[in-house]
Amino acid sequence: MSNDKKSKLIRLSKSCLSESEKRAVIRVLDHEFLGMGAEVKEFEDRLSDYFQRPAVCVVNGTAALHLAVQACQIGPGDEVLVPSLTYVASYQAISATGACPVSCEVDPEDCLLDLSDAARRISSKTKAVMPVHYSGGVGNLEAVYKFAEQHGLRVIEDAAHAFGTVHKGKRIGSYGDIVCFSFDGIKNITSGEGGCVVTSDEAILTRIRDARLLGVEKDSDKRFAGQRSWEFDVGAQGWRYHMSNIMAAIGIEQLKRFPEFSTKRKELAKLYDSLLKNAKRIKTLNRDYDSVVPHIYPIRIGDLPDREALRKRLLDYGIQTGLHYQPNHQLSFYASGSAPALPVTEKIYSELLTLPLHPDLDEEDVRYVSEMLIKELNHVG
Repeated sequence: MSNDKKSKLIRLSKSCLSESEKRAVIRVLDHEFLGMGAEVKEFEDRLSDYFQRPAVCVVNGTAALHLAVQACQIGPGDEVLVPSLTYVASYQAISATGACPVSCEVDPEDCLLDLSDAARRISSKTKAVMPVHYSGGVGNLEAVYKFAEQHGLRVIEDAAHAFGTVHKGKRIGSYGDIVCFSFDGIKNITSGEGGCVVTSDEAILTRIRDARLLGVEKDSDKRFAGQRSWEFDVGAQGWRYHMSNIMAAIGIEQLKRFPEFSTKRKELAKLYDSLLKNAKRIKTLNRDYDSVVPHIYPIRIGDLPDREALRKRLLDYGIQTGLHYQPNHQLSFYASGSAPALPVTEKIYSELLTLPLHPDLDEEDVRYVSEMLIKELNHVG
């Protein structure tokens, strides 16, 4: 299977669904209560059991980050340290509160927050640090918390890529300050859309529970009982960020299937590593896939004159690829004329290429992708 064009497209990512998710959605439709109710409560309870501390479900991962920042009472005039190499959702969640995301470099070995660079960007306005668990890795998370403690900062972990990752024997989300996950269609588990915030801070939990329902105080308990608040008070800005029963029904079934998902993702990533480790120009990320459950599989390719031409040739072979991610400090809304350049992040981005990874791939797909990639790179000088 070397030079033949793949008859079926190998997708970069996809939702991996079974009949159980479809049946769960139909049960919700038959019940005709589609909003936030019993299924959302069950999903929250299952997630809380999984993390061994409270989880609050919301409409998506961006909302989780936004509400987490807001719940820390961070707003206009405040700053949050965040790596530039992340999806724009991390930045939008910060700026949605009126606060300013401060772009930081990443470490070239693991593409995670460079704390030495972050330290240079601290000011009297800095209120939090948002480490981004890029592709499921977390790096030296203890150093992040030590850094935050030294500078009096909250830690809001963007763990959208890291559902299921274990660090030093503990699940990401089972400890730490505030940890936010995404359950969109292609994440490690999906609820169609959706996300959650996990923390042991009762004040943060209360603020998020209210804020997801337009700030209506104590409305979550009513919704879980199939009711709603008719007379209520609102003491803070809220948003329509609650999860629906349809989404939660999918999430419940996906959580049941997660052991098979996580095993498959780790096995495929290990196979990529073994096939690509000695390939010309390719540098794989520093990840331990015995503990990391990867959401994506990015690599770096050095001395590549035309990345888009390579992507097009791979697509001709039936292989989708991606670019995770364009640095946020280069986006018009977040660019600052006075801010220093981020040369490490910019160089890394110029070399990044994301290869297909999802549980519906098989080993033959990964071998084919790797073979075609190496073949094309060997043709480039």
